[in-house]
Amino acid sequence: MAERTDRRRFIRTLVAGPLALTAAFAAVPHARAGGLPTWADETRLRAGTLPPGGKKFVPVMVTPYTDEGKIDFNHLSALVDFYLAAGARGLFANCLSSEMYNLSTDERIGLAEHVVKQVNGRVPVVACGSFGNNLEERAEFTKRMHQTGVKAVILITSHFALETESDDVLIGNFERFFGMTGNIPLGTYECPSPYKRLLTPKVFTQLLSDNRLIYHKDTSLDMSLVRAKLELAKGNPLEFFDAHAPNTMYSLQAGARGMSAIAGNFYPEIFVWMCDHALDQAMKEKVEWMQSEITRMDNVVSASYPRSSKYFLRKRGLPLREFSRSNTTPLTDKEKQVLDGVHGTFMGWCRDLGISRAFHA
Repeated sequence: MAERTDRRRFIRTLVAGPLALTAAFAAVPHARAGGLPTWADETRLRAGTLPPGGKKFVPVMVTPYTDEGKIDFNHLSALVDFYLAAGARGLFANCLSSEMYNLSTDERIGLAEHVVKQVNGRVPVVACGSFGNNLEERAEFTKRMHQTGVKAVILITSHFALETESDDVLIGNFERFFGMTGNIPLGTYECPSPYKRLLTPKVFTQLLSDNRLIYHKDTSLDMSLVRAKLELAKGNPLEFFDAHAPNTMYSLQAGARGMSAIAGNFYPEIFVWMCDHALDQAMKEKVEWMQSEITRMDNVVSASYPRSSKYFLRKRGLPLREFSRSNTTPLTDKEKQVLDGVHGTFMGWCRDLGISRAFHA
């Protein structure tokens, strides 16, 4: 039941009504006013050798559109450069934040190709690739996605078994899929749509033993479940990323490789800072304070998403339109005022922590 509740909550954030953001903010107290390391190649990852840079923030990319609702590749380039300027050490394209279920097959490929080209080797790019009506079609699409140059093709866990099917069915389908896709580097994503399929210890252990996974995006939310998976993954080359912003400090301290939360589409610099300092005892008080602020703002930035993030990024200087295929309800003036307040809060965080913002409004 809890799993279904989490799923419904997340999906509502993608299609939230105009009052959602205002209602969420009403519950929040008044706010306080270089070189980029690259991921290791597949060989080094499998050998367990980590690249320089410590923990990593990997944004789940939004998709910019033109006034006609087509992908705006010029603005996509600007968005990539923004993430990198903010300190991102990887990019997740063609994910739920990218509105992947509202993109055509060719658009999914074109999106990933463009991001890979724009990044030009500076950081790794991963992208979802498990689309199709059956395992064979999903395997073919995964091969096509791999040809775009992404470092790993990400598999949506709920694409490999029906909600009513057992873990044994899920494992069997993964095994068959692995056999169809050669040595393509893969990752897993507990995406809330079409339903959230959390990887149980049994499934996670089996997948780790196959040595095909180099990436996992976790949506467990519950830190006890996160810690259990991190324990199972010890010594494995898989890189573990938590999607839940309120877990940031706790997951990083427990051994997660990094974070990949939607709030990074508002203030990625904050998550980069947390990745850099979560283990620094000299910064303990500031890290704990920043975690409390991230948690306090989580419901606010989740509401009316991804429109809210596009408005926020435009306020930060990016030429993005508010347009969204998955959330067709425009933001109200009140919602924009709330986001303006969040922007002021973010600037206060940057002042308090000595963070230089990637873009200035």
